[in-house]
Amino acid sequence: MSTTAPSPRLVLAGNVIADLVIEVPALPERGGDVIGSRTELYAGGGFNALTAARRLGAEAVYAGLHGTGPYGDLVRRSLADESVETLHPVRTDGDTGFCVALVDAGGERTFVTSFGVDARMTAAETAAVADALRPGDTVQLSGYSLVMETNGPLLSAFAARLPSDVRVCFDPAPLVADIPAAVLDPVLARTDWLSCNAREARLMTGVSLPREAATELRGRLAPGAGVLVRADKDGCWLAAPGADGVVHVPGFPVDAVDSNGAGDAHVGAFLALLGRGLDPLTAARGANAAAACAVTRRGPATAPGLAELVAFLGDDPLGGLLGRETM
Repeated sequence: MSTTAPSPRLVLAGNVIADLVIEVPALPERGGDVIGSRTELYAGGGFNALTAARRLGAEAVYAGLHGTGPYGDLVRRSLADESVETLHPVRTDGDTGFCVALVDAGGERTFVTSFGVDARMTAAETAAVADALRPGDTVQLSGYSLVMETNGPLLSAFAARLPSDVRVCFDPAPLVADIPAAVLDPVLARTDWLSCNAREARLMTGVSLPREAATELRGRLAPGAGVLVRADKDGCWLAAPGADGVVHVPGFPVDAVDSNGAGDAHVGAFLALLGRGLDPLTAARGANAAAACAVTRRGPATAPGLAELVAFLGDDPLGGLLGRETM
């Protein structure tokens, strides 16, 4: 009889909602109207991070809520298409929420979000997530969830109670400045990996330079925690657990056509590669490559699969390392 332990998983204790993306020539003035040139509807929120991890071979679980209605149906169908498990049953008291993104001719995105049942978590539902976790799992938390009036305190308390054999990754998201300290501080105290972009790092520290911000952020975490500050085309800055200082991990130059979801692709790829046993520096290089590959394609969830990532890396030694795993 086999005694092999179950594989560790990426468990998103956050939100997957519907994204309605409308391209417009310019935003309308107050009270005005404008004709959109192209419209797309697809799963968004934490979906991109789950997809990025799943495509690199990690098991992935959506542990957020999903409702009854067209948006909930879209979310469940999209998760199933990527072989991502849903932990909770369908909530019958409403639909999943959605986000309207207006993209102007210059590529600037303006968002309006309307949450649904995904913002009405209960203590019993967070307890169910905790009970379903396995040793070695990684729980992904987002600032989008922590800023919610109901979900924030529940998920903060949930994170604080997680056992030490579960890894916690926190992505603070653009609204990090709006998260109450009583909610944010317990999460930071339990965070094993903090991954944020340069703007979010500045909001959290008041420091503009990514290297110095990464140093400041690691000082706010527990001993043994690590920090990634994502810098788009410039790669990322890594403060690895147990390492002295912060190192720059260069990016991969590409002709970007759509940067939407690049940060999620980076987070999901990094966690998946860590789960494969790669050291943090190597995993960060792989995450930089996955994000670079993702921005060369239009559309949602453009993170590469393992074979695609190997092909993108070409003669890079990392491609050879990952390529041996695809054989």
